Amino acid sequence: QVQLVESGGGLVQPGGSLRLSCAASGSISRILSMAWYRQAAGKQRELVATITRGSSTSYANSVKGRFTISRDTVESTGYLQMNSLKPEDTAVYYCNVVDTKYFSYWGQGTQVTVSS
Repeated sequence: QVQLVESGGGLVQPGGSLRLSCAASGSISRILSMAWYRQAAGKQRELVATITRGSSTSYANSVKGRFTISRDTVESTGYLQMNSLKPEDTAVYYCNVVDTKYFSYWGQGTQVTVSS
């Protein structure tokens, strides 16, 4: 089992930055990959960024060049640095990990609101 706790969301003006954190605990040695998803009101949840155990990263086209995903394996924490935020980035952001048995775990979500 893996437990995830997100933090770092909030209200920011367009063009601003936020850094989301995802603290993992439990069977962290079994984590294969970590990802960030988001779900805007009335829309489906979408994949934002992924980082593998080998630190390979991938991003949705809508956030490429603005968002950066990273992991601190010592502290078992993942991050999503979000720059040049736009109103369309407003959503609840969720951390997700997949373990070596391909079980998927989710955090509780953190709200990001981009508005002037």
